[in-house]
Amino acid sequence: MSRFSEEYRQKCVSADEAVKVVKSGDVVDYGFFNGKPVVCDIALAARHEELRDVEVHVAVTLPPVPEVVKHPESFVYHDLQFSKISRVLQRDFNVGFYYPIMYHQAPSWFRDNIAPHRNVVICTVCPMDKHGYFNLGPHNSATMAAMEDADCVILEVNPNLPVCLGGAEEAVHISAVNHVVEAPKDLAMADLPSPEPNEQERAIAENIVSFIKDGSCIQLGIGGMPNAVGKIIAESDLKNLGGHTEMLSDAYVDMIESGRMNGSMKAFDKYRVAYTFAMGSQRLYDFMDNNPAVASYPVNYSNDPRVIAQLDDFISINNALQVDLYTQVNAESLGFNQVSGNGGMWDFVAGSQWSKGGKSFICLTSTFTDSKGNLKSRILPTFEPGSITTIPRHMSDYIVTEYGAVQVRAKSTWKRAEMMISIAHPDFREELIQEAEKMKIWRHSNKK
Repeated sequence: MSRFSEEYRQKCVSADEAVKVVKSGDVVDYGFFNGKPVVCDIALAARHEELRDVEVHVAVTLPPVPEVVKHPESFVYHDLQFSKISRVLQRDFNVGFYYPIMYHQAPSWFRDNIAPHRNVVICTVCPMDKHGYFNLGPHNSATMAAMEDADCVILEVNPNLPVCLGGAEEAVHISAVNHVVEAPKDLAMADLPSPEPNEQERAIAENIVSFIKDGSCIQLGIGGMPNAVGKIIAESDLKNLGGHTEMLSDAYVDMIESGRMNGSMKAFDKYRVAYTFAMGSQRLYDFMDNNPAVASYPVNYSNDPRVIAQLDDFISINNALQVDLYTQVNAESLGFNQVSGNGGMWDFVAGSQWSKGGKSFICLTSTFTDSKGNLKSRILPTFEPGSITTIPRHMSDYIVTEYGAVQVRAKSTWKRAEMMISIAHPDFREELIQEAEKMKIWRHSNKK
């Protein structure tokens, strides 16, 4: 029996007992991503009649839907990166506020007293080991920094989380914890299988893979297209690739297990992929469990552009919703509707371009079909009111659709407009040319 067992026994309480520490007006930090508590959330929501103005902070709301959002008169819900659940909550129920962030700075928000003080942190963790440590599982992020800031730390122990090796700051010791709550042994993680890439996404992936060479270090964002890149790489003859990313996804399992990504040519973190959180299928979580091929780090390491820049031939691949003819990138909203968030996109767009031989790729399908069945272009003359510019035009590097990849960095406005129109859907090109002429970023000598 561990010498920490008695301390564990003394701190182990019911969820109802643990959340009694929360008072009206408190700021409560739920663990980000898969760190979001379930049983403690239910217990806290049950106190809604006696609480008012409690701020709850999360990042990417995963299933199940948090109980606290059902009581907006008592809890103010904040999300640092919108998910499908977040979108529905805000759009249909007017619940939840987005929290813009430059993700690599998140730990300093707490350590430098920039963010609101956390009265309570409630986070899901792995069972305690013989040394008295609770592994954080697949959600390192800024968790330890938040716990350092908090008056009270409550751990919700879930035996189904994978033990994720670090890295740094991947575990918290029992001595730093106030209460331990044991979740039911059958409480499963959110299983989020990667969607199969469609024909457009595979074409985009093919356009990107041609720029990747042996020894490149790869970051992938979320969605079908990045997973398509991973699958194509796994089937390619590329070798000695490295990985360094914000989000570890199923695509990395494909690349690592195929032998294409071994990390042997990285300047540091050799032979392993550094990441700060993971979301995906149960296959991904099983792969991560006690696996030295991947290393959990806090986000001020994984996402710091100065760290990224030290890895040569860095390839950053992220999705966007829209790009305009000025090459401004919107990756987070459709008009006033928040869809996703800026997250770590800026971090990797900057870091990859500071890397020797590095490249940043912003990817999007050229069109989408709206709710009325109308085909719409994702390449626009300008964004509609309320839309957010996630990446300003002077930071854009490569923009990619199924019609090609163009490097807009170091190009003038009229050249950028021409390049963007060249990768737009053919049905919209003439209209875009007309708009570019009105915007005075088109020349008669340009191709039509």
